[in-house]
Amino acid sequence: MQYKPHSYQAFATSFIIEHPESGLLLSMGLGKSVISLTALWELALDYFEIGRILVIAPLRVATDTWPKEIEKWDHLNGLTYSLVVGTEKERREALVSPAFVYIINRENVTWLIENKLFSFDCVCIDELSSFKNHQSKRFKALRKVRPQVKRVIGLTGTPSPNGLIDLWAQINLLDMGERLGRFIGGYRERYFMPDKRNRDVIFSYKPKPGAEEAIHEKISDICISMQAMDYLQMPELVVSNVEVEMNEKERSMYDSLKADLILSLEGGDIDAQSAAGLNNKLLQMASGAVYDENGVVRRIYDRKLDALEDLIEAANGNPVMVAVWYKNSKECLMEKFGAVLIEDSESIDRWNKGEIPVAIIHPASAGYGLNLQAGGCHLIWFDLIWNLELYQQCNARLWRQGQKQTVIIQHIVTKDTIDEDVLVALENKDLSQEVLLKAVKARIAS
Repeated sequence: MQYKPHSYQAFATSFIIEHPESGLLLSMGLGKSVISLTALWELALDYFEIGRILVIAPLRVATDTWPKEIEKWDHLNGLTYSLVVGTEKERREALVSPAFVYIINRENVTWLIENKLFSFDCVCIDELSSFKNHQSKRFKALRKVRPQVKRVIGLTGTPSPNGLIDLWAQINLLDMGERLGRFIGGYRERYFMPDKRNRDVIFSYKPKPGAEEAIHEKISDICISMQAMDYLQMPELVVSNVEVEMNEKERSMYDSLKADLILSLEGGDIDAQSAAGLNNKLLQMASGAVYDENGVVRRIYDRKLDALEDLIEAANGNPVMVAVWYKNSKECLMEKFGAVLIEDSESIDRWNKGEIPVAIIHPASAGYGLNLQAGGCHLIWFDLIWNLELYQQCNARLWRQGQKQTVIIQHIVTKDTIDEDVLVALENKDLSQEVLLKAVKARIAS
Protein backbone atom coordinates (compact mmCIF):
# COMPACT_ATOMS: atom_id res chain seq x y z
CA MET A 1 0.00 0.00 0.00
CA GLN A 2 1.22 3.47 -0.85
CA TYR A 3 1.96 5.71 2.14
CA LYS A 4 0.69 9.27 1.89
CA PRO A 5 1.60 10.81 5.24
CA HIS A 6 -0.46 13.51 6.88
CA SER A 7 1.52 16.66 7.65
CA TYR A 8 1.66 15.73 11.33
CA GLN A 9 3.07 12.29 10.44
CA ALA A 10 5.81 13.82 8.29
CA PHE A 11 6.59 16.25 11.13
CA ALA A 12 6.82 13.45 13.69
CA THR A 13 9.06 11.35 11.44
CA SER A 14 11.40 14.31 10.97
CA PHE A 15 11.41 14.90 14.73
CA ILE A 16 12.65 11.34 15.31
CA ILE A 17 15.37 11.70 12.67
CA GLU A 18 16.54 15.05 14.07
CA HIS A 19 16.54 13.93 17.73
CA PRO A 20 18.62 10.91 18.79
CA GLU A 21 16.51 10.91 21.97
CA SER A 22 12.84 11.40 21.15
CA GLY A 23 9.63 11.00 23.09
CA LEU A 24 6.48 11.00 20.95
CA LEU A 25 3.41 11.40 23.13
CA LEU A 26 0.89 10.44 20.47
CA SER A 27 -2.72 9.71 21.25
CA MET A 28 -4.18 6.46 20.01
CA GLY A 29 -4.95 6.25 16.29
CA LEU A 30 -2.35 8.69 14.96
CA GLY A 31 -0.24 5.97 13.33
CA LYS A 32 2.77 5.92 15.64
CA SER A 33 4.01 2.62 14.17
CA VAL A 34 4.25 3.82 10.57
CA ILE A 35 5.66 7.18 11.73
CA SER A 36 8.46 5.39 13.59
CA LEU A 37 9.09 2.79 10.90
CA THR A 38 9.41 5.49 8.25
CA ALA A 39 12.07 7.22 10.37
CA LEU A 40 13.82 3.91 11.04
CA TRP A 41 13.87 3.08 7.30
CA GLU A 42 15.53 6.42 6.54
CA LEU A 43 18.04 6.10 9.39
CA ALA A 44 18.98 2.52 8.45
CA LEU A 45 18.68 2.44 4.66
CA ASP A 46 19.21 6.06 3.63
CA TYR A 47 21.50 7.69 6.21
CA PHE A 48 23.15 4.39 7.32
CA GLU A 49 23.19 5.69 10.92
CA ILE A 50 21.84 2.53 12.54
CA GLY A 51 22.16 -1.16 11.85
CA ARG A 52 20.30 -3.26 14.41
CA ILE A 53 16.98 -1.96 15.72
CA LEU A 54 15.08 -3.35 18.69
CA VAL A 55 11.33 -2.67 18.91
CA ILE A 56 9.84 -3.38 22.34
CA ALA A 57 6.05 -3.68 22.52
CA PRO A 58 3.20 -5.39 24.38
CA LEU A 59 2.96 -9.04 23.29
CA ARG A 60 -0.05 -8.84 20.96
CA VAL A 61 1.16 -5.56 19.48
CA ALA A 62 4.58 -7.13 18.92
CA THR A 63 3.18 -10.21 17.20
CA ASP A 64 0.36 -8.56 15.24
CA THR A 65 0.67 -4.79 14.77
CA TRP A 66 4.37 -4.16 14.03
CA PRO A 67 4.91 -7.03 11.54
CA LYS A 68 1.70 -6.12 9.70
CA GLU A 69 2.73 -2.47 9.51
CA ILE A 70 6.13 -3.37 8.01
CA GLU A 71 4.51 -5.64 5.44
CA LYS A 72 1.68 -3.21 4.67
CA TRP A 73 3.51 -0.16 3.37
CA ASP A 74 5.37 -0.10 0.05
CA HIS A 75 7.90 2.51 1.15
CA LEU A 76 9.19 0.21 3.92
CA ASN A 77 10.45 -2.32 1.38
CA GLY A 78 13.86 -3.58 2.50
CA LEU A 79 13.24 -3.01 6.19
CA THR A 80 13.43 -6.67 7.15
CA TYR A 81 12.27 -7.88 10.55
CA SER A 82 12.59 -10.82 12.91
CA LEU A 83 10.01 -11.62 15.59
CA VAL A 84 11.69 -12.47 18.89
CA VAL A 85 8.87 -14.28 20.71
CA GLY A 86 7.95 -17.83 21.64
CA THR A 87 10.15 -20.40 23.34
CA GLU A 88 13.72 -19.57 24.32
CA LYS A 89 14.99 -21.64 21.38
CA GLU A 90 12.74 -19.69 18.98
CA ARG A 91 13.82 -16.37 20.45
CA ARG A 92 17.51 -17.21 20.16
CA GLU A 93 17.04 -18.31 16.54
CA ALA A 94 15.18 -15.09 15.76
CA LEU A 95 18.01 -13.00 17.19
CA VAL A 96 20.59 -14.51 14.83
CA SER A 97 18.31 -14.25 11.80
CA PRO A 98 19.53 -11.45 9.48
CA ALA A 99 17.25 -8.42 9.77
CA PHE A 100 17.20 -4.69 10.45
CA VAL A 101 14.34 -4.74 12.98
CA TYR A 102 13.99 -7.20 15.85
CA ILE A 103 10.59 -7.12 17.56
CA ILE A 104 10.33 -8.38 21.14
CA ASN A 105 7.59 -8.31 23.74
CA ARG A 106 8.40 -6.25 26.83
CA GLU A 107 8.19 -9.28 29.15
CA ASN A 108 11.31 -10.71 27.47
CA VAL A 109 13.47 -7.59 27.73
CA THR A 110 15.00 -8.74 31.03
CA TRP A 111 15.76 -12.19 29.55
CA LEU A 112 17.39 -10.59 26.52
CA ILE A 113 19.73 -8.43 28.58
CA GLU A 114 20.51 -10.84 31.41
CA ASN A 115 21.58 -13.44 28.83
CA LYS A 116 23.94 -10.90 27.22
CA LEU A 117 22.06 -11.05 23.91
CA PHE A 118 21.57 -7.30 23.61
CA SER A 119 23.43 -5.89 20.60
CA PHE A 120 21.36 -3.00 19.25
CA ASP A 121 22.27 0.58 18.40
CA CYS A 122 18.65 1.78 18.22
CA VAL A 123 15.71 1.01 20.51
CA CYS A 124 12.08 1.90 19.89
CA ILE A 125 9.84 1.44 22.92
CA ASP A 126 6.15 1.17 22.05
CA GLU A 127 4.08 2.12 25.11
CA LEU A 128 6.97 3.77 26.92
CA SER A 129 4.71 4.24 29.93
CA SER A 130 4.96 0.51 30.62
CA PHE A 131 8.51 1.33 31.83
CA LYS A 132 7.32 3.99 34.30
CA ASN A 133 8.10 1.85 37.35
CA HIS A 134 11.73 2.54 38.26
CA GLN A 135 11.77 -0.57 40.47
CA SER A 136 10.70 -2.99 37.73
CA LYS A 137 13.15 -5.53 36.35
CA ARG A 138 12.51 -4.44 32.77
CA PHE A 139 13.40 -0.81 33.55
CA LYS A 140 16.56 -1.74 35.44
CA ALA A 141 17.67 -4.11 32.69
CA LEU A 142 17.13 -1.62 29.88
CA ARG A 143 18.74 1.20 31.83
CA LYS A 144 21.84 -0.99 32.24
CA VAL A 145 22.41 -1.25 28.47
CA ARG A 146 21.14 2.22 27.59
CA PRO A 147 24.69 3.68 27.19
CA GLN A 148 25.32 1.23 24.32
CA VAL A 149 22.43 2.66 22.31
CA LYS A 150 22.85 5.56 19.87
CA ARG A 151 19.16 6.28 19.34
CA VAL A 152 16.06 5.80 21.50
CA ILE A 153 12.46 6.41 20.49
CA GLY A 154 9.73 6.36 23.15
CA LEU A 155 6.09 6.12 22.08
CA THR A 156 3.08 6.57 24.35
CA GLY A 157 -0.26 8.30 24.52
CA THR A 158 -0.40 8.19 28.32
CA PRO A 159 2.92 9.48 29.70
CA SER A 160 1.71 10.32 33.22
CA PRO A 161 -1.44 8.31 33.97
CA ASN A 162 -0.82 8.53 37.72
CA GLY A 163 0.84 11.93 37.85
CA LEU A 164 4.20 13.48 36.97
CA ILE A 165 6.06 11.09 39.27
CA ASP A 166 5.65 8.53 36.44
CA LEU A 167 7.81 10.57 34.08
CA TRP A 168 11.20 10.05 35.68
CA ALA A 169 11.84 6.45 34.59
CA GLN A 170 10.54 7.05 31.07
CA ILE A 171 12.64 10.17 30.45
CA ASN A 172 15.64 8.48 32.08
CA LEU A 173 15.56 5.77 29.41
CA LEU A 174 15.60 8.49 26.77
CA ASP A 175 18.36 10.79 28.09
CA MET A 176 20.08 8.79 30.88
CA GLY A 177 19.16 11.37 33.51
CA GLU A 178 20.27 14.53 31.75
CA ARG A 179 16.98 16.40 32.21
CA LEU A 180 15.24 15.05 35.31
CA GLY A 181 18.28 13.74 37.16
CA ARG A 182 20.04 10.40 37.34
CA PHE A 183 18.17 9.15 40.41
CA ILE A 184 14.50 9.03 41.37
CA GLY A 185 15.30 10.31 44.86
CA GLY A 186 16.75 13.55 43.53
CA TYR A 187 13.79 13.99 41.19
CA ARG A 188 11.35 13.61 44.08
CA GLU A 189 13.33 15.95 46.30
CA ARG A 190 13.53 18.69 43.66
CA TYR A 191 9.99 18.64 42.36
CA PHE A 192 7.70 16.91 44.86
CA MET A 193 6.52 16.84 48.45
CA PRO A 194 4.86 14.00 50.37
CA ASP A 195 1.11 13.77 49.90
CA LYS A 196 -0.60 10.73 51.43
CA ARG A 197 1.41 9.17 54.22
CA ASN A 198 1.24 7.17 57.42
CA ARG A 199 3.95 8.50 59.75
CA ASP A 200 7.22 7.62 57.99
CA VAL A 201 5.57 5.66 55.16
CA ILE A 202 4.83 7.87 52.12
CA PHE A 203 2.17 6.53 49.76
CA SER A 204 2.14 9.30 47.17
CA TYR A 205 3.74 12.61 46.21
CA LYS A 206 2.36 15.88 44.90
CA PRO A 207 4.25 18.50 42.85
CA LYS A 208 5.74 21.50 44.63
CA PRO A 209 4.52 24.93 43.48
CA GLY A 210 5.88 25.60 40.01
CA ALA A 211 7.19 22.06 39.61
CA GLU A 212 4.84 21.09 36.80
CA GLU A 213 5.98 23.98 34.61
CA ALA A 214 9.62 23.29 35.40
CA ILE A 215 9.31 19.61 34.47
CA HIS A 216 7.47 20.44 31.26
CA GLU A 217 10.21 22.89 30.30
CA LYS A 218 12.96 20.37 31.05
CA ILE A 219 11.60 17.71 28.69
CA SER A 220 10.12 19.94 25.96
CA ASP A 221 13.17 19.76 23.69
CA ILE A 222 12.97 15.97 23.24
CA CYS A 223 9.23 15.36 23.65
CA ILE A 224 6.28 16.37 21.52
CA SER A 225 2.62 15.55 22.00
CA MET A 226 -0.09 15.18 19.40
CA GLN A 227 -3.76 14.57 20.03
CA ALA A 228 -5.99 12.76 17.55
CA MET A 229 -8.72 15.40 17.89
CA ASP A 230 -6.31 18.02 16.50
CA TYR A 231 -5.30 16.09 13.38
CA LEU A 232 -7.90 13.47 12.52
CA GLN A 233 -11.56 13.37 11.67
CA MET A 234 -12.49 11.39 14.75
CA PRO A 235 -15.89 9.74 15.02
CA GLU A 236 -18.45 11.28 17.32
CA LEU A 237 -18.17 10.03 20.91
CA VAL A 238 -21.05 9.64 23.36
CA VAL A 239 -20.18 8.77 26.97
CA SER A 240 -22.82 8.02 29.59
CA ASN A 241 -23.38 6.25 32.90
CA VAL A 242 -26.06 3.70 33.68
CA GLU A 243 -26.82 3.56 37.40
CA VAL A 244 -27.92 0.56 39.42
CA GLU A 245 -28.68 0.46 43.14
CA MET A 246 -28.21 -1.99 45.98
CA ASN A 247 -31.19 -2.87 48.12
CA GLU A 248 -31.14 -2.36 51.86
CA LYS A 249 -29.65 -5.77 52.69
CA GLU A 250 -26.93 -5.49 50.05
CA ARG A 251 -26.12 -1.95 51.15
CA SER A 252 -25.74 -3.16 54.74
CA MET A 253 -23.26 -5.84 53.62
CA TYR A 254 -21.28 -3.31 51.57
CA ASP A 255 -21.16 -0.76 54.40
CA SER A 256 -20.16 -3.43 56.93
CA LEU A 257 -17.21 -4.57 54.81
CA LYS A 258 -16.18 -0.95 54.21
CA ALA A 259 -16.25 -0.11 57.93
CA ASP A 260 -14.75 -3.29 59.39
CA LEU A 261 -12.63 -4.73 56.52
CA ILE A 262 -14.40 -8.03 57.13
CA LEU A 263 -17.84 -9.41 56.37
CA SER A 264 -18.92 -12.63 58.05
CA LEU A 265 -20.81 -15.02 55.80
CA GLU A 266 -21.79 -18.63 56.30
CA GLY A 267 -19.13 -20.85 54.75
CA GLY A 268 -16.40 -18.21 54.55
CA ASP A 269 -15.70 -14.59 55.47
CA ILE A 270 -14.95 -11.72 53.11
CA ASP A 271 -11.67 -10.48 54.54
CA ALA A 272 -10.07 -7.34 53.07
CA GLN A 273 -6.99 -7.51 55.36
CA SER A 274 -5.68 -4.08 54.27
CA ALA A 275 -6.75 -0.77 52.73
CA ALA A 276 -5.59 -1.92 49.29
CA GLY A 277 -7.41 -5.19 49.73
CA LEU A 278 -10.53 -3.33 50.81
CA ASN A 279 -10.46 -1.25 47.63
CA ASN A 280 -10.39 -4.42 45.54
CA LYS A 281 -13.13 -6.16 47.53
CA LEU A 282 -15.43 -3.13 47.33
CA LEU A 283 -14.96 -2.95 43.55
CA GLN A 284 -15.81 -6.65 43.31
CA MET A 285 -18.89 -6.17 45.45
CA ALA A 286 -19.98 -3.15 43.39
CA SER A 287 -19.90 -5.40 40.33
CA GLY A 288 -22.12 -7.95 42.05
CA ALA A 289 -19.84 -10.69 43.36
CA VAL A 290 -16.87 -11.01 45.69
CA TYR A 291 -14.32 -13.70 46.48
CA ASP A 292 -14.32 -15.00 50.07
CA GLU A 293 -11.32 -16.14 52.12
CA ASN A 294 -11.51 -19.58 50.48
CA GLY A 295 -11.48 -18.19 46.95
CA VAL A 296 -15.16 -18.98 46.47
CA VAL A 297 -17.30 -16.49 44.55
CA ARG A 298 -20.14 -15.09 46.66
CA ARG A 299 -22.84 -13.46 44.55
CA ILE A 300 -24.27 -10.34 46.15
CA TYR A 301 -26.69 -9.17 43.47
CA ASP A 302 -27.31 -9.30 39.70
CA ARG A 303 -28.41 -5.77 38.91
CA LYS A 304 -25.29 -4.99 36.83
CA LEU A 305 -25.97 -8.13 34.81
CA ASP A 306 -29.60 -7.07 34.40
CA ALA A 307 -28.53 -3.59 33.27
CA LEU A 308 -26.07 -5.13 30.80
CA GLU A 309 -28.83 -7.35 29.43
CA ASP A 310 -30.98 -4.24 28.84
CA LEU A 311 -28.10 -2.47 27.07
CA ILE A 312 -27.42 -5.47 24.84
CA GLU A 313 -31.10 -5.67 23.96
CA ALA A 314 -31.18 -1.92 23.24
CA ALA A 315 -28.25 -2.38 20.85
CA ASN A 316 -30.77 -4.16 18.64
CA GLY A 317 -28.47 -6.88 17.36
CA ASN A 318 -25.45 -4.63 16.84
CA PRO A 319 -22.20 -6.01 18.31
CA VAL A 320 -21.35 -4.96 21.85
CA MET A 321 -17.96 -5.08 23.56
CA VAL A 322 -17.88 -5.37 27.36
CA ALA A 323 -14.83 -4.46 29.47
CA VAL A 324 -14.32 -6.63 32.57
CA TRP A 325 -11.56 -6.86 35.16
CA TYR A 326 -12.53 -9.89 37.25
CA LYS A 327 -12.51 -13.53 36.22
CA ASN A 328 -15.95 -14.03 37.73
CA SER A 329 -17.39 -11.22 35.61
CA LYS A 330 -15.96 -12.85 32.49
CA GLU A 331 -17.44 -16.22 33.41
CA CYS A 332 -20.85 -14.70 34.16
CA LEU A 333 -20.94 -12.97 30.78
CA MET A 334 -19.91 -16.13 28.97
CA GLU A 335 -22.60 -18.14 30.73
CA LYS A 336 -25.44 -15.62 30.50
CA PHE A 337 -24.82 -14.08 27.06
CA GLY A 338 -22.51 -16.53 25.29
CA ALA A 339 -19.92 -13.75 25.19
CA VAL A 340 -16.57 -14.40 23.49
CA LEU A 341 -13.24 -13.25 24.95
CA ILE A 342 -11.04 -11.19 22.60
CA GLU A 343 -7.72 -12.92 23.26
CA ASP A 344 -6.01 -13.92 20.01
CA SER A 345 -5.81 -13.22 16.29
CA GLU A 346 -8.74 -15.52 15.54
CA SER A 347 -11.12 -13.76 17.95
CA ILE A 348 -9.91 -10.34 16.74
CA ASP A 349 -10.67 -11.31 13.12
CA ARG A 350 -14.09 -12.70 14.08
CA TRP A 351 -14.96 -9.50 15.94
CA ASN A 352 -13.87 -7.28 13.05
CA LYS A 353 -16.00 -9.36 10.66
CA GLY A 354 -19.05 -8.79 12.87
CA GLU A 355 -19.32 -12.44 13.87
CA ILE A 356 -19.33 -11.87 17.66
CA PRO A 357 -22.54 -10.31 19.06
CA VAL A 358 -21.17 -9.88 22.59
CA ALA A 359 -17.40 -9.67 23.06
CA ILE A 360 -15.38 -9.44 26.27
CA ILE A 361 -12.23 -7.36 26.49
CA HIS A 362 -9.83 -7.29 29.44
CA PRO A 363 -8.08 -3.89 29.58
CA ALA A 364 -4.75 -5.33 30.71
CA SER A 365 -4.45 -7.98 28.00
CA ALA A 366 -6.12 -6.36 25.00
CA GLY A 367 -5.91 -2.66 25.67
CA TYR A 368 -2.89 -1.75 23.54
CA GLY A 369 -2.54 -1.29 19.83
CA LEU A 370 -5.33 -3.55 18.60
CA ASN A 371 -7.56 -2.35 15.77
CA LEU A 372 -11.08 -3.40 16.72
CA GLN A 373 -13.06 -0.52 15.24
CA ALA A 374 -14.33 -2.52 12.27
CA GLY A 375 -16.40 -4.86 14.45
CA GLY A 376 -18.56 -2.43 16.37
CA CYS A 377 -18.95 0.93 18.06
CA HIS A 378 -20.43 0.13 21.47
CA LEU A 379 -18.24 -0.40 24.57
CA ILE A 380 -19.71 -1.06 28.00
CA TRP A 381 -17.64 -0.96 31.19
CA PHE A 382 -18.98 -3.69 33.49
CA ASP A 383 -16.08 -3.56 35.99
CA LEU A 384 -14.52 -0.15 36.61
CA ILE A 385 -10.75 0.28 37.07
CA TRP A 386 -8.50 2.94 38.61
CA ASN A 387 -5.87 2.74 35.87
CA LEU A 388 -6.28 5.73 33.52
CA GLU A 389 -3.77 4.36 31.01
CA LEU A 390 -5.59 1.05 30.54
CA TYR A 391 -8.96 2.81 30.59
CA GLN A 392 -8.03 5.20 27.78
CA GLN A 393 -6.24 2.53 25.76
CA CYS A 394 -9.26 0.23 25.98
CA ASN A 395 -11.66 2.99 24.85
CA ALA A 396 -9.35 3.70 21.91
CA ARG A 397 -9.84 0.22 20.49
CA LEU A 398 -13.19 1.46 19.14
CA TRP A 399 -12.88 5.26 19.25
CA ARG A 400 -10.20 5.73 16.63
CA GLN A 401 -9.63 6.71 13.02
CA GLY A 402 -11.42 4.38 10.64
CA GLN A 403 -14.47 3.98 12.85
CA LYS A 404 -17.50 4.64 10.64
CA GLN A 405 -20.13 5.14 13.35
CA THR A 406 -20.75 7.17 16.47
CA VAL A 407 -18.93 5.47 19.35
CA ILE A 408 -20.94 4.81 22.50
CA ILE A 409 -19.10 4.22 25.77
CA GLN A 410 -21.22 3.40 28.81
CA HIS A 411 -20.26 2.72 32.42
CA ILE A 412 -22.52 0.56 34.56
CA VAL A 413 -22.16 2.27 37.93
CA THR A 414 -23.45 1.05 41.27
CA LYS A 415 -24.78 4.15 43.01
CA ASP A 416 -23.13 5.38 46.23
CA THR A 417 -20.23 2.92 45.97
CA ILE A 418 -16.56 2.98 45.06
CA ASP A 419 -17.63 2.91 41.38
CA GLU A 420 -18.42 6.62 41.61
CA ASP A 421 -15.05 7.35 43.22
CA VAL A 422 -13.28 5.60 40.35
CA LEU A 423 -14.98 7.74 37.71
CA VAL A 424 -14.04 10.94 39.56
CA ALA A 425 -10.41 9.79 39.93
CA LEU A 426 -10.13 8.93 36.22
CA GLU A 427 -11.41 12.37 35.28
CA ASN A 428 -8.96 14.14 37.62
CA LYS A 429 -5.97 12.12 36.39
CA ASP A 430 -6.91 12.87 32.82
CA LEU A 431 -6.97 16.61 33.52
CA SER A 432 -3.49 16.44 35.07
CA GLN A 433 -2.09 14.52 32.11
CA GLU A 434 -3.75 16.92 29.67
CA VAL A 435 -1.75 19.79 31.14
CA LEU A 436 1.49 17.94 30.36
CA LEU A 437 0.41 17.07 26.83
CA LYS A 438 -0.51 20.68 26.10
CA ALA A 439 2.85 21.88 27.45
CA VAL A 440 4.83 19.82 24.93
CA LYS A 441 2.30 20.04 22.11
CA ALA A 442 3.85 19.96 18.65
CA ARG A 443 3.71 23.23 16.73
CA ILE A 444 3.44 22.43 13.05
CA ALA A 445 3.69 25.20 10.51
CA SER A 446 0.76 25.12 8.12
